[in-house]
Formats: sequence, structure tokens, C-alpha cells
Amino acid sequence: MLICISLFLLLTETKAQEFSSRVWHKGWLVTLDGDTLRGELKYDMETNTVQVLDPSQKVNTLNSKRILYFEFFDSILKNYRQFYAIPYEVRTDFRAPILFEVLYEGPTTLLCREKIVMEAEAYSQGYYYSGAMPMHEQLALTYYFAFRTGEIVQYSGKKADLFMILDLHGDQVKEYIRKNRLSVSEVRDLIRIVAFYNSL
Repeated sequence: MLICISLFLLLTETKAQEFSSRVWHKGWLVTLDGDTLRGELKYDMETNTVQVLDPSQKVNTLNSKRILYFEFFDSILKNYRQFYAIPYEVRTDFRAPILFEVLYEGPTTLLCREKIVMEAEAYSQGYYYSGAMPMHEQLALTYYFAFRTGEIVQYSGKKADLFMILDLHGDQVKEYIRKNRLSVSEVRDLIRIVAFYNSL
């Protein structure tokens, strides 16, 4: 099983306002046709596209409909990361491949999508002097659970929803979370929970 404990462990990129999706990383991409493109990669999960800068400095832009998977060494977080283009119901009765990062792979797989959002700095001193709420960019994460049936379920971050998703061994999962004092919204704890669930 692949265990990919990735960018979200420390979230250090928010400090310097450097986000992994805005820089190039060394890696490779495999297309649906089976071609492998190697070079510098830059991804955008909001548009579901990946740019590949090859050794000749030519930029190839591919959308998720043409991608099987890609992986790279994150030059900011110093971690290997792996992404797949997986069919997902983006609207009622309409499925399309979109990009997901694989955080933990097994019978039940933990996936993630990210986007950069603007958030208010509620306790900034500037607010009291200017009356304007200062804003800063923040990485927002959405987690998903994927099953062998092909079903992908978005996770709200709430404990009750987690127990509904992992309902096959609900009581054991609850006890494991309680005993180990795990958070149901922190990625490192979610990985532990999914690994435990898969072991049952």
C-alpha cells in the first residue's frame, strides 16, 4: 500500500505565501494514451490542468481528461506527491475526471483536493486603525474517501459524517479515535484512522 503523507503535515507554505500549485516541480506525467512526459510540472486543481515544461523548454498543457496520473517532488515541502485524474460526479448524473491527490491508498483510499482562498485576519491591529479587515491567502483542503466500488464520497470534516462513511466498523473506529485522541479534521490523524479502518 502506498502511504503518501504529503504537503498537509506542516502547511509551511502558508507562512511565506508560497503555494505548491504556483511553482514548478521536477516530476513526470502519464497520459491516458500511455505517454510519459518528464520535466518540470505545475498543477492547478481548480482548473484541473497540469503544465509540463520539457527539457527543450516547451510547455505542454493538459487537462484532466487527458491525464492518467502524475507525480513530483514538491520543491517547497520536500515531499513526493502523487495525483490521479479520477471520474467524479461533478453535477447530478454527470461524471468527469478531476484531479485528486492520493494521501493514503488501500481498500478505502483517502484523497484530497486543494484551493487557495482569501481569509480575513480578524485580530490584526490594522483593522482597528483603518476599519478595513486585512485579508490573506490560505490553503483550503477538501477530503474524499474512495472505495473499491468506484464510489467517491466527499467528507465534511464532521465526526458524525466520518462515522457514516466508515460505517462498517463504526464502533471500533470510534474507540480508536477516542483512545488515541485523534482529530477527525487533521490529515495525519485521518491517515491513521483510514489505515486502522483498512486493517479491520
